Amino acid sequence: MAPASLPVLVRTRAAATLAALALLTVGIVGCQPEPSATPSPTASATSTPGPSTASPSPIESELPDASFSLPTSCEQLYSPAMLASLNAQNPPMNDPGVTMTASQNVAALELLASGIPTIRCSWGQPSETGLATNVSVIDAAQSQALLDALAVAGFACEPLADGTVCRTEQTVIDQDDEMVTIGEVHYVRGDGWVSTATIDFSPDGYTEDIVATLWG
Repeated sequence: MAPASLPVLVRTRAAATLAALALLTVGIVGCQPEPSATPSPTASATSTPGPSTASPSPIESELPDASFSLPTSCEQLYSPAMLASLNAQNPPMNDPGVTMTASQNVAALELLASGIPTIRCSWGQPSETGLATNVSVIDAAQSQALLDALAVAGFACEPLADGTVCRTEQTVIDQDDEMVTIGEVHYVRGDGWVSTATIDFSPDGYTEDIVATLWG
């Protein structure tokens, strides 16, 4: 995947780090659609946030036959226990300075940028740790194309609760010789797609909790 020329989370440690995880920071605030990008999956710390480019309101579904309904707020993604845990571990939700995208994969980023109905949620302050999640509505063709692209990209995919979950994670060393773990999880089930990117913050059972809450 070719690196993107996007801004990175605040206080980038080195230019190489900025180029490597530019994908994890784009000018978006709160729950809203992701912009287009074609990033490269390597290490990052933090970066200066870009300007907000879209409304903070989630887009309503334009797919009348979709069986999956988007949540109307980020709080609705989680069980009460997970929401309390996230607020305790890495608040706040939807800090306007956190501009991570929910994927590094080119096909996933193109799909997120295509105008599909989506809601975006993030956790953490502009720093060296955090995550961003998009919940989106997709059709059958988009679902299959996405799963095919993730498999080709080397994601490990397996069944989960009548859907498919695909994961990837890698640990790299930045120019300060510190280890940084970046990861990505995608869950596809019917018309619904949950995509999450993480930097040094991957709560246990995070995607599973969203699945149980939205489809349980």
